[in-house]
Amino acid sequence: HTILPELGLRIPELAALVESLDAKRSIAQIEFIAGDGPVALVFRHLEPLGGVDMDRLRQFAQASGFAVLLQPGGVDSVTPLWPEQIALHFPIPEFDLSLAFKPLDFIQVNAGLNQKMIARALDLLDPQSTDRVLDLFCGLGNFTLPLSRKAGQVVGVEGDPGLVARARENAARNGLANVEFHAADLAKDLASEPWMKLGFDKLLIDPPRAGAAEVLAQMPLKGIRRIVYVSCHPASLARDAGFLVKERGYRLVAAGAMDMFPQTAHVESIALFEK
Repeated sequence: HTILPELGLRIPELAALVESLDAKRSIAQIEFIAGDGPVALVFRHLEPLGGVDMDRLRQFAQASGFAVLLQPGGVDSVTPLWPEQIALHFPIPEFDLSLAFKPLDFIQVNAGLNQKMIARALDLLDPQSTDRVLDLFCGLGNFTLPLSRKAGQVVGVEGDPGLVARARENAARNGLANVEFHAADLAKDLASEPWMKLGFDKLLIDPPRAGAAEVLAQMPLKGIRRIVYVSCHPASLARDAGFLVKERGYRLVAAGAMDMFPQTAHVESIALFEK
């Protein structure tokens, strides 16, 4: 990955800070988060921090301009140290959108390439004002909200209820009324889900590394003319592509890769299916 210059230049200072802490051996990791504002650092610590250590971290935050957060336990334990209120968000300027997120929410690691990926996915899907589009594994609405700028109606489905709540908030703060979000475990039986009974014209899917075999096997794909599949694991994309082509009668029309994760062996892939 490519580290942000403003963080890379401060790595020696950050290392010295950790070395100065009384509880330095309990600092398990430091995660940095970059949105459309100050960089935030999340210090994961395995033991409670004393007052002196808290003061050192607070002074570092004030001097560096970074926001500092503490994580003594799971993801719900993250709290800001300085400043006391932190608003994180990232822009999608081509669609005049700003998405708010929490410190440990999943967002794409490469902001610039994410914007290009969104544009490419929408170009391939070609949503029209008469289309109802389904976005599976939608997260915060990374694709869902740009889609709602183009399509007549968009439905996003995500397994993490917290992300669904933030997606709804993002739709409201961006003034989007033609989009709805549902929480559902997409690896489980979906027969009773209300959104499964809706008819869709197009589908966008961006699953985790395991792919989307379970949900694709259940989806009533008959009316869906076009599918855009975004994948972080080419092997699962290849498996699911085989299902769509051999079992559901789709044609693989276009495919490509994006270097979302520089200096690693991982790529982001995107494929278009039609029938």
